[in-house]
Amino acid sequence: MANKPVKGWKPEAPYNELPALPPLTPLQTPAVLKATIRARVALAELDRLAGKLPNPGILVRTLPLMEARCSSEIENIVTTDDMLFQRADLPSESTPPIVREASRHAEALLEAYHGLKKLPVCSRLAQQVCSRIKGHPMPIRKLPGTVIASRKQVMYTPPVGESVIRGLLANWETYLHSDDDTDPLIRMAVAHYQFEAIHPFTDGNGRTGRILNSLYLTEAGLLEQPILYLSRYILAHRSDYYRLLNAVTSHEAWEEWVLYILNGVVEVATWTAGKVREIHTLLESTQKQIVKKCPDLPLDEIMRAIFEQPYCRIRHLVDTGIAKRETASLYLVQLTKAGVLTEIKQGRDKLFLNHRLLHLLTNPEG
Repeated sequence: MANKPVKGWKPEAPYNELPALPPLTPLQTPAVLKATIRARVALAELDRLAGKLPNPGILVRTLPLMEARCSSEIENIVTTDDMLFQRADLPSESTPPIVREASRHAEALLEAYHGLKKLPVCSRLAQQVCSRIKGHPMPIRKLPGTVIASRKQVMYTPPVGESVIRGLLANWETYLHSDDDTDPLIRMAVAHYQFEAIHPFTDGNGRTGRILNSLYLTEAGLLEQPILYLSRYILAHRSDYYRLLNAVTSHEAWEEWVLYILNGVVEVATWTAGKVREIHTLLESTQKQIVKKCPDLPLDEIMRAIFEQPYCRIRHLVDTGIAKRETASLYLVQLTKAGVLTEIKQGRDKLFLNHRLLHLLTNPEG
């Protein structure tokens, strides 16, 4: 049965009558409940595999950067995973602005994740995340004029007025933490729509909302780490994302929207679980290679250093106390000669690339 158009809503008029949560439309339909079970199974398998990794930093340091690249690309901020990995820990003034902004996305996710026990998902956290992404304070919108447009056609005008926006955010926050029988995955999908519809900031709302999804999954206990990056799915199905967001607004088409998000959770969790299995295999083969060709190296420390992310610098080994600079340089040269790493010149700096890890992470077919 088709949903009826929402009375009184017009794309060009501020939607100050945005309905409060929870939606009046029944959410836990048979199709949604079936999709929720599939999504939970996929997340549980991903969480299990990730928990078996000897160094969880492998995922916490790499996947947020890949999330940042996809999430930024949704907003037409285009960079590459390789460039982000190369520049991840360089001073901001030495990186191109487009890479800098994508890198800040990953930093915002990790900072918020590490502080979740003190500050759970809420409007204050959203403001903190958005400010980190943009690199300057992002207050709640106070002035009118913000619209969502496509090809110069206004598709949606979010609510205006600081008091209206704050009231809607308070309701959104209450819904996120309300104690009822709504599955957290369904709640995440609903809350994501509502946050984007409120559109509380002048910029950065989409990226902030997608970070909040990852944080909410960890806060709800469905994942130990924020390693599910839905932006990958949304980027691949971007037109459906915007179409279904608009359908909730115009026709209260909640079921289709929730199913879209749940299907995304299944697809991305399954893809990421495959990557984690590949990482397990690569860890084992690399460890055997180092033991055979570089038996004198401190194995555990070296493995941790070269798998934190694909690119390693001499100072990484120095800063983590593995070795002093001269010895650290010798270690990395040995690993290069053994075929474990590839040396790359970057100006005066030397980068040592774990080429197999980079290929594993960035190969979309894997």
